[in-house]
Amino acid sequence: MAHEHGRVGPVHLTSSPIDWYAARAGGVVAYVLLSANVTIGLLMTGKKSMKHWPRFALEDVHRFGGILVGTFLVLHITAVAIDAYLPFSLTSLVVPLVASYRPIWTALGIVAAELLLALAFTNHYRNVQISYRFWRRAHFVNFVVWGAATLHGLGSGTDRSAAWFVLIDAVAVGTVCALITWRVLRRWRPSASLLRIAPVAAALIAVVSIGALARGPLRFQPKEWNAASFSDTLQGRILVNNGVTRGIVSMAGNGTGSQRVLVRADLLVSPQRLVSTEFQMEYLPSGALCTGTVTQVHGSSFRATCHLPDGAARYIDAHWPQSVDGTVTGGVLTAHA
Repeated sequence: MAHEHGRVGPVHLTSSPIDWYAARAGGVVAYVLLSANVTIGLLMTGKKSMKHWPRFALEDVHRFGGILVGTFLVLHITAVAIDAYLPFSLTSLVVPLVASYRPIWTALGIVAAELLLALAFTNHYRNVQISYRFWRRAHFVNFVVWGAATLHGLGSGTDRSAAWFVLIDAVAVGTVCALITWRVLRRWRPSASLLRIAPVAAALIAVVSIGALARGPLRFQPKEWNAASFSDTLQGRILVNNGVTRGIVSMAGNGTGSQRVLVRADLLVSPQRLVSTEFQMEYLPSGALCTGTVTQVHGSSFRATCHLPDGAARYIDAHWPQSVDGTVTGGVLTAHA
């Protein structure tokens, strides 16, 4: 291996999928609560349909629902910010269209979050510094927030094609569309039959549209989880810690491509021979760790064998262009079972 002089830090290949699961769960729960809150808001406009429920109770539920939406939204954004699998900068979490990951769909989520924050301010200063008329009109932005959040989940969520997620979206969109249709028609005083049929038709159209989008153009095709065979672009560093009689040569880097991984190969060498080796490869985002040994070493390549906790073996080949400063760029990391 090409190398440079320096100190080798401790092996540090740690990652937890908790932040990834938290990001997904936080986003889904926030959307469910937002949809429920929009539904309650629409029902509150129909005094006859909600005559058995005290209005103040509905308003309290509506207000508390908004707080819960904000809480889970913060969880979602925080988990996305710290997730190492799809790293987002602070700017990409605040400014629409800056994120590299599905920029349009991510931008819709950012816009929804920022509009929701603006609505929180109007609710806080309601009847104090903001007139009821302005607050009432601003409240209609909730529909924009809900629509943007719906499209954000459909376009950027990694669960967007899962049956359970499509069902949640279909129920939420169908319910809200039916209630919006009912609310709009009620102002025109249509016939009783039209007032019953139109909302149902709107809900059915919405449900079919959601299913068609989720299973069609917006279908998510996930990468294989902990892929047995893959080929990645390899980048990293070669470090050396020379001792009096023995030294440690380490290669630490990451593979990006069809299966993102972190790798580390440590060689304990003496002037005459290779004393021992250690190899670690961590799958992202699962955190599954494959540990083993380096079996062959050349100037700018190595081969290794490792085993996952379930005993499954992986055979690794890594090679890269010669480097004078120990930087590994433009390399290739391949694995097979």
